[in-house]
Amino acid sequence: MMNRPNIYAATPLDRASLRRKDEDWLTQAWLAPSARVLPVWQSRNLVSGPPEAPRAVMLAGEGLEAVPIFLGLMDGTPIFALDLSMVEAPESLPALREPMQGGARFEDLRSTGPQMPEGEAALCAYARGMVWWNARHRFCGVCGSPAASAEGGHVRICTNPDCATHHFPRTDPAVIMLVHDGGDRVVLGRQARFAPGMHSVLAGFLEPGESLEDTVAREVFEEVGLTVTDIRYRSSQPWPFPSSLMLGFTARATSFDIDTGSDELESAAWFDRAFLRDHVPDETFRFPRSDSIAHRLISEWLDEG
Repeated sequence: MMNRPNIYAATPLDRASLRRKDEDWLTQAWLAPSARVLPVWQSRNLVSGPPEAPRAVMLAGEGLEAVPIFLGLMDGTPIFALDLSMVEAPESLPALREPMQGGARFEDLRSTGPQMPEGEAALCAYARGMVWWNARHRFCGVCGSPAASAEGGHVRICTNPDCATHHFPRTDPAVIMLVHDGGDRVVLGRQARFAPGMHSVLAGFLEPGESLEDTVAREVFEEVGLTVTDIRYRSSQPWPFPSSLMLGFTARATSFDIDTGSDELESAAWFDRAFLRDHVPDETFRFPRSDSIAHRLISEWLDEG
């Protein structure tokens, strides 16, 4: 098993979670001259540099009006995320005018992440995920009253004193599994929404009352009609599009006739290891995107054969 972290994992900072309840400390951290901000605009991160080697842009917080979300400490420096989505033209903000005139721009992390240094991609993913959650939980899901940001943006508290429910960021666990036959074949499928030619391993969300292994077996059977055994955990990956944790597995099939009778997949088939190693990506067949755990699962399986 490869030792490197998946892209968007291993955020390079101390989350300093014990500091989140200390409002005085958070205020001083926000006002500190050394504090830095990762701005997010309409779910896009601010990056600079050429398209083949983008870098995350961190700014001083002065002049940026938004509720700061505390991400943690990087070498002692407080790092915050700010949601600037309410601004129609971010380049009009004084704090952003100079960097954007110099080539900085807001980009979708799905396009820049694979080319960024791993730590920076993870930091941008963390900022994007926290901004997304806060923006979509402005009201209490129990009584409907406004919910106020607390603990550095990691909690939202209902402002109705008779309710006062605390809401926490949610992460949706999803399994993603490479199904093999114990030899040189693997199942890959494609959904209609995939890019032309892209094939991937199978995946699905955990349901209440299920173990991860139960979910793997159920999803494989639902999507391609196969039964599996020898389910093995491989690695995990935060997937901030918008708020999932992908839990990667391999599983060995005990039946081999694929049935895509459900509407989840457009197609699915067994693929030989030799084909996957030798095929040049084209409009008929290509691997999943390089920043995905799906790509890693396939690459690991190819390396082990």
